[in-house]
Amino acid sequence: MVRGPLNKILAQSLSVAGKWHHQHQQLRRLNIHEYQGAELMSKYGINVPKGVAVSSLDEVKNAVKDVFPNQSEIVIKSQVLAGGRGLGTFKNGFQGGVHIVKTDQVEDIAGKMLGQILVTKQSGPQGKIVNKVYLCEKLSLVNEMYFAITLDRKTAGPIIIACSKGGTSIEDLAEQYPDMIIKVPIDVFKGITDEDAAKVVDGLAPKVADKASAIEQVKKLYSLFCERDCTLLEINPIAETSDKQLVAADAKLNFDDNAAFRQKDIFQLRDTSQEDPREVAAAKADLNYIGLDGEIGCMVNGAGLAMATMDIIKLHGGTPANFLDVGGSASEHQVVEAFKILTADERVKAILVNIFGGIMKCDVLASGIVNAAKEVALKVPVVVRLEGTNVDQGKRILKESGMTLITAEDLDDAAEKAVKAASK
Repeated sequence: MVRGPLNKILAQSLSVAGKWHHQHQQLRRLNIHEYQGAELMSKYGINVPKGVAVSSLDEVKNAVKDVFPNQSEIVIKSQVLAGGRGLGTFKNGFQGGVHIVKTDQVEDIAGKMLGQILVTKQSGPQGKIVNKVYLCEKLSLVNEMYFAITLDRKTAGPIIIACSKGGTSIEDLAEQYPDMIIKVPIDVFKGITDEDAAKVVDGLAPKVADKASAIEQVKKLYSLFCERDCTLLEINPIAETSDKQLVAADAKLNFDDNAAFRQKDIFQLRDTSQEDPREVAAAKADLNYIGLDGEIGCMVNGAGLAMATMDIIKLHGGTPANFLDVGGSASEHQVVEAFKILTADERVKAILVNIFGGIMKCDVLASGIVNAAKEVALKVPVVVRLEGTNVDQGKRILKESGMTLITAEDLDDAAEKAVKAASK
């Protein structure tokens, strides 16, 4: 049940302004829950365990009676968008987000999970709330393997990764047994061939499953990956059952945000309760925002300038609380929303506004700051550096507003003042 993100194997993860502590995921691809992934796989003819997601103890009771009437044991899986659930700890002290229990214990165990915060290695110390648990039939597994499809920059197309060992961290397997992991690149124009699928099955090295049936399962998984615009399809473990079936005993799927317009049913599955609320608010305002864990809130126009601003804050001994690019055509409303997001972060001790007006006019930004100050009680110092289009009008608006602002002449001066203000 342990999930291993593939970016450690195939690509380096994005680093913003240096080496950051593990941060909230940037929503560049939709992540859905396991039960949703299993349901989607089932529609493509992929073998998955019988299961049902429930959100209350009444639903748990009914599911045990109606869906699993003859089961003596049931698997209970907490549904959070973070790996390492099995080894996680709930903030109420309950250990483990995945349990195999006797049928008469299901309600008791589910009650200790539902509505509680689960902390895992991938969730961060704040953890994630468990709004649903996934009740599954307990399968008789005779072998566990690893399977994934992702996108490979080197081959400029999908690549299938398989390993004859599964159910544990793929990163650990990659370090200890690199020869056990096989990678099969797929020609995106030709699609997956029988030969490609056979190579994958050989890499999985099933012990009892029928090879021809396994090849068909691999081809169906590839069809799902392509037709649904996935960026990742990971099954850990993909397993063999005692009745010689190849079954997806886990389901982790990510989808390309650029495909939201043609995958509307998939993107309706988005669970914002599992995301950083700051990023959810920013997305609604059409702002480019990534939450970090520093003390200096940043509002900048242009991604390059935003990165440079964060670097210089670091250079002067501070730590950015976020990446925020308001863009070149931000409206006054967006600026107000950006300020609301920054001021709502309790960790922020100072705010640095760095605008180089080109398409983005300094007077629009200044008006947004003033209006934001009227709506939000500014309890932290604000350092402002304006330059470019309509800079004089922007400075006049700020001056006439009566706001207490710290002005800066250039970026270096602004960063130095912000770090100083945050440390008071």
